[in-house]
Amino acid sequence: MGERMKKERVVIIGSGPAGLTAALYTARAQLAPVVIAGAQLGGQVAITHEIENYPGFPDGLSGPELVERMKEHAENFGAKFEFDLVESVDFSRGSPFLVKTMGEEYLADAVIVTIGADPRKLGVPGEIEFIGAGVSYCGTCDGFFFRGKDIVVVGGGDSALEEGIFLTRFANSVNIIHRRDELRAGVQLQQRAFNNEKISFTWDSVVEEIIGADDGGVNAVRLKNRVTGEETTHPTEGVFIFIGHDPNNAVFGDQIALNENGYIITDQRYRTNVEGVFAAGEIQDEIWRQVATSVGQGTSAAMAAIQWLEEHEEHLQDLNALPEAQA
Repeated sequence: MGERMKKERVVIIGSGPAGLTAALYTARAQLAPVVIAGAQLGGQVAITHEIENYPGFPDGLSGPELVERMKEHAENFGAKFEFDLVESVDFSRGSPFLVKTMGEEYLADAVIVTIGADPRKLGVPGEIEFIGAGVSYCGTCDGFFFRGKDIVVVGGGDSALEEGIFLTRFANSVNIIHRRDELRAGVQLQQRAFNNEKISFTWDSVVEEIIGADDGGVNAVRLKNRVTGEETTHPTEGVFIFIGHDPNNAVFGDQIALNENGYIITDQRYRTNVEGVFAAGEIQDEIWRQVATSVGQGTSAAMAAIQWLEEHEEHLQDLNALPEAQA
């Protein structure tokens, strides 16, 4: 084995709710998993101001608090966390798999991928500054905090309309801002939105800036009409952005099967097309994107990995004894 290479039973790539839960389950199975946490422990959850829909916490709790509790829980059973970034993987030769980070090289009998997907950003002034203070990428997560408020939704696809309709349960009004003059969403979904008296539309327009107070939240967006060039300021107390997600798949290249949108394909046991590699959370879930669903997926992937390791124990011991496995 190379001087920098570490031999592990399980390496978990990503530290969102799916990864943290997979760490807990594999740690309790005495596999001492290593979690490559990335630059930010918890992923998207870590920047969520408050979580009110995770079971067992009726008073709610902050995203960072939930993440820290999950990490501590997994560590109590022997999980190890490395704040490092994966640079490359080699799944081509089967288990044990090579995982290279910026600081280490690992040989892992099994890998669980929980690296997530990032919501696409508008890339405008004020967007990052007001995340958690009026800017959101999840209506199901944050809609409750906008009861009786006037808000805007940015986007024109299925997700934008679905979330916009959902947000009318709480908001006083929902204005959908779309860069074109017609929607990309399905016809039935469009009809539901057009028939909803709380929903209005601003066409051919893009958000140029999100405006708010330093000691408060969002209070307006600056819009530009793409046809006329006219700029206007639209008062709002919340900006919900639904212009798509980008699964964090670049590090895997063509070594793992992806669907047409770039998400890892898994079966009911969260197995990928590479035997011994499993995936859970938003890297393979482009539908639900909830903390609770990611926790369940992480549980399933971990249990599947534990079972796979047990079934292949003798074979893996033989492989790990070979000189080429230690090179």
